[in-house]
Amino acid sequence: MSYARSIVLLLCCSASVRAEQLNLQTPATPMAAQEYTLHTLLLIITGLIFVGVLAVMMYAIVRHRKAAGYQARQFHENTTVEILWTLIPFLILVAIAWPATRAVLAQKSVTGEDMTIKITGYQWKWRYDYLDQGFGFMSHLATPRDDPAAVRRPEYLLEVDEPLVVPTGKKVRLLLTANDVIHSWYVPQLGVKQDAIPGYYRDTWFLVDQPGVYRGQCTELCGKDHGFMPIVVEAKSPADYDKWVAERKKAAQANADDPNKTWTLDELKARGQQVYSQNCIPCHQANGRGIPGTFPALDGSPIVTKNKAAHIDIVLNGSKRNTAMPAWGKQLSDTEIAAVITFERNAWSNHTGEFVQPKEIRAARAGASGNS
Repeated sequence: MSYARSIVLLLCCSASVRAEQLNLQTPATPMAAQEYTLHTLLLIITGLIFVGVLAVMMYAIVRHRKAAGYQARQFHENTTVEILWTLIPFLILVAIAWPATRAVLAQKSVTGEDMTIKITGYQWKWRYDYLDQGFGFMSHLATPRDDPAAVRRPEYLLEVDEPLVVPTGKKVRLLLTANDVIHSWYVPQLGVKQDAIPGYYRDTWFLVDQPGVYRGQCTELCGKDHGFMPIVVEAKSPADYDKWVAERKKAAQANADDPNKTWTLDELKARGQQVYSQNCIPCHQANGRGIPGTFPALDGSPIVTKNKAAHIDIVLNGSKRNTAMPAWGKQLSDTEIAAVITFERNAWSNHTGEFVQPKEIRAARAGASGNS
């Protein structure tokens, strides 16, 4: 291959990459297509304004320069010019406001939905509750952070263990809230971006035309792991979606914990390690040593190694002194909390030999409710 041909191919490839980076993602919903069209219209209008103003300026500078013998004219209060520079921007704003208002009203119109999903933002994961089906699950980052090969994948930091699954051709209403701080649920190809605010419910919607996988992220600065809170939406045909729902319900029933079961130490440690990996590692780290000055160490902590009641209380109800420690009682079941406490009391250099049964967590919940 000649040197000249190589240069041409390189320039062509570079141009195609820039084109991809300078435009929005391909719309996958009618709302996203409307936003795409509006974005293109605004670019055209602002581009024409820029070119027109620049052309007039350059013409005036070149043709009426002092070196060409022109003298500046002194005048004030030109009524015609004042009318024009008021009327033209007004008409431009009307031309922009009409389609923009239609798009905003369409974004807010959640009537006529076929199904409703509640989305709750946590530091740093999402929970999806299918209100019409009666089940829900947590969605965590699945990309290995310490895997060098993962960085080269297009889906780096955009993979989850449990995607949000929806049917095609159905209007999906989303109810968004948050448990701790403000998050924002954003999937560009679906044309959806809505803040999730603690104590409030915000709603939005989307309708996917074609099956596929659509990715997004939390777009609110919600804490140190803000960049590790991806969103994945998988759209399936109605028939495949119905099969998924049936399998999901069946799996949920099979995996439901018996609240009266008495667990062994090894069973609790194994279950607790899984819970710890999904929820606690970002702050307390895999080695249990935390982040000095920010998140306390669990390895060798007096609360973890000695005071079991205090350990249960802080995991169940959160820290009253450190607001970064959430109340896991709102997110995890009695069995999961008992398991993660047991794991922490018997991991790293902590070898207490103590374990916590789910009934102890249930009793602690009841005690907290009675005191309130």
